[in-house]
Amino acid sequence: MRISPLSSQGLNGIGQSALKRPGAVGGAESGFAANFKSALKEVSASQEAASKLQTQVQLGDPKVSLEETMLAMQKAQVGFQATLHVRNRMVQAYSDIMNMSV
Repeated sequence: MRISPLSSQGLNGIGQSALKRPGAVGGAESGFAANFKSALKEVSASQEAASKLQTQVQLGDPKVSLEETMLAMQKAQVGFQATLHVRNRMVQAYSDIMNMSV
């Protein structure tokens, strides 16, 4: 699997507040860490929304379609898998750095 870099236009709202914030060039909190926290919050919100839609479908709510629910569940799954891959890459990079001889 190959992960291609995203442009700021391809982010579609993920971490946009950190990218557009004035003075966001200094410090670790305004860079990768802030974007990663934002992405985690969005993945969590996506999972919660999918869970709510799934519950509504199971209860027979006519306002919620099965297609909408399945789409929300797939979006949540893709977001979670992407987050998991990023975490695994970060852990691997950390391990590689710690194993380097000085």
